[in-house]
Amino acid sequence: MTPEARPRAADRLDDDDYPAFTMGRAAEMIGATPAFLRSLGEARLITPLRSEGGHRRYSRYQLRIAARARELVDGGTPVEAACRIIILEDQLEEALRLNEELRRGAEGDRRPA
Repeated sequence: MTPEARPRAADRLDDDDYPAFTMGRAAEMIGATPAFLRSLGEARLITPLRSEGGHRRYSRYQLRIAARARELVDGGTPVEAACRIIILEDQLEEALRLNEELRRGAEGDRRPA
Protein backbone atom coordinates (compact mmCIF):
# COMPACT_ATOMS: atom_id res chain seq x y z
CA MET A 1 0.00 0.00 0.00
CA THR A 2 1.37 3.38 -0.95
CA PRO A 3 1.83 6.01 1.77
CA GLU A 4 -0.89 8.13 0.11
CA ALA A 5 -3.41 5.25 0.24
CA ARG A 6 -2.71 4.42 3.90
CA PRO A 7 -5.24 5.91 6.33
CA ARG A 8 -3.75 8.48 8.65
CA ALA A 9 -3.66 7.51 12.33
CA ALA A 10 -5.77 10.54 13.23
CA ASP A 11 -8.46 9.44 10.75
CA ARG A 12 -8.63 5.98 12.33
CA LEU A 13 -8.96 7.44 15.82
CA ASP A 14 -11.98 9.47 14.68
CA ASP A 15 -13.60 6.25 13.40
CA ASP A 16 -16.17 4.92 15.91
CA ASP A 17 -15.50 1.37 14.72
CA TYR A 18 -11.70 1.46 14.90
CA PRO A 19 -10.49 -0.88 17.70
CA ALA A 20 -8.28 1.69 19.41
CA PHE A 21 -8.55 0.64 23.06
CA THR A 22 -6.96 -2.22 24.95
CA MET A 23 -9.05 -4.18 27.40
CA GLY A 24 -7.46 -2.47 30.40
CA ARG A 25 -7.97 1.02 28.98
CA ALA A 26 -11.52 0.20 27.85
CA ALA A 27 -12.43 -1.11 31.31
CA GLU A 28 -10.93 1.98 32.93
CA MET A 29 -12.84 4.30 30.58
CA ILE A 30 -16.24 2.82 31.49
CA GLY A 31 -15.44 2.23 35.15
CA ALA A 32 -15.63 -1.55 34.91
CA THR A 33 -13.30 -4.51 35.20
CA PRO A 34 -11.78 -6.53 32.38
CA ALA A 35 -13.90 -9.45 33.63
CA PHE A 36 -17.03 -7.39 33.00
CA LEU A 37 -15.93 -6.74 29.41
CA ARG A 38 -15.18 -10.45 28.96
CA SER A 39 -18.69 -11.27 30.25
CA LEU A 40 -20.20 -8.98 27.59
CA GLY A 41 -18.20 -10.86 24.98
CA GLU A 42 -19.37 -14.21 26.34
CA ALA A 43 -22.97 -12.93 26.20
CA ARG A 44 -22.26 -11.88 22.57
CA LEU A 45 -23.23 -8.28 23.15
CA ILE A 46 -19.89 -7.05 21.84
CA THR A 47 -17.16 -8.93 20.03
CA PRO A 48 -13.83 -7.18 20.39
CA LEU A 49 -11.34 -7.42 17.58
CA ARG A 50 -8.01 -9.04 18.29
CA SER A 51 -4.56 -7.54 17.84
CA GLU A 52 -1.89 -9.52 16.01
CA GLY A 53 -0.81 -10.77 19.43
CA GLY A 54 -4.35 -11.95 20.25
CA HIS A 55 -5.23 -9.17 22.71
CA ARG A 56 -8.77 -7.79 22.77
CA ARG A 57 -9.23 -4.33 21.28
CA TYR A 58 -12.40 -2.23 21.63
CA SER A 59 -13.89 0.57 19.54
CA ARG A 60 -15.67 3.67 20.77
CA TYR A 61 -18.96 2.21 19.59
CA GLN A 62 -18.36 -0.95 21.62
CA LEU A 63 -17.46 1.14 24.66
CA ARG A 64 -20.76 3.03 24.43
CA ILE A 65 -22.60 -0.30 24.40
CA ALA A 66 -20.51 -1.60 27.32
CA ALA A 67 -21.17 1.60 29.28
CA ARG A 68 -24.94 1.16 28.74
CA ALA A 69 -24.66 -2.44 29.96
CA ARG A 70 -22.77 -1.27 33.01
CA GLU A 71 -25.54 1.23 33.82
CA LEU A 72 -28.13 -1.53 33.71
CA VAL A 73 -26.03 -3.96 35.75
CA ASP A 74 -25.27 -1.25 38.33
CA GLY A 75 -29.04 -0.81 38.59
CA GLY A 76 -29.48 -4.46 39.51
CA THR A 77 -30.15 -6.04 36.12
CA PRO A 78 -28.35 -9.35 35.52
CA VAL A 79 -25.71 -9.22 32.76
CA GLU A 80 -27.62 -11.56 30.43
CA ALA A 81 -30.82 -9.50 30.80
CA ALA A 82 -28.91 -6.24 30.31
CA CYS A 83 -27.45 -7.60 27.07
CA ARG A 84 -30.89 -8.61 25.83
CA ILE A 85 -32.33 -5.18 26.72
CA ILE A 86 -29.58 -3.43 24.79
CA ILE A 87 -30.07 -5.67 21.76
CA LEU A 88 -33.82 -4.97 21.82
CA GLU A 89 -33.22 -1.22 22.22
CA ASP A 90 -30.92 -1.32 19.20
CA GLN A 91 -33.47 -3.26 17.14
CA LEU A 92 -36.22 -0.80 18.10
CA GLU A 93 -34.06 2.17 17.15
CA GLU A 94 -33.32 0.60 13.75
CA ALA A 95 -36.99 -0.23 13.16
CA LEU A 96 -38.02 3.33 14.01
CA ARG A 97 -35.36 4.71 11.67
CA LEU A 98 -36.52 2.46 8.81
CA ASN A 99 -40.16 3.32 9.49
CA GLU A 100 -39.35 7.02 9.28
CA GLU A 101 -37.50 6.52 5.99
CA LEU A 102 -40.42 4.59 4.54
CA ARG A 103 -42.89 7.20 5.77
CA ARG A 104 -40.89 9.99 4.14
CA GLY A 105 -40.68 7.97 0.92
CA ALA A 106 -44.44 7.37 0.91
CA GLU A 107 -45.12 11.06 1.48
CA GLY A 108 -42.85 11.91 -1.43
CA ASP A 109 -44.76 9.49 -3.66
CA ARG A 110 -48.08 11.21 -2.81
CA ARG A 111 -46.93 14.72 -3.70
CA PRO A 112 -48.37 16.12 -6.93
CA ALA A 113 -45.93 16.16 -9.83
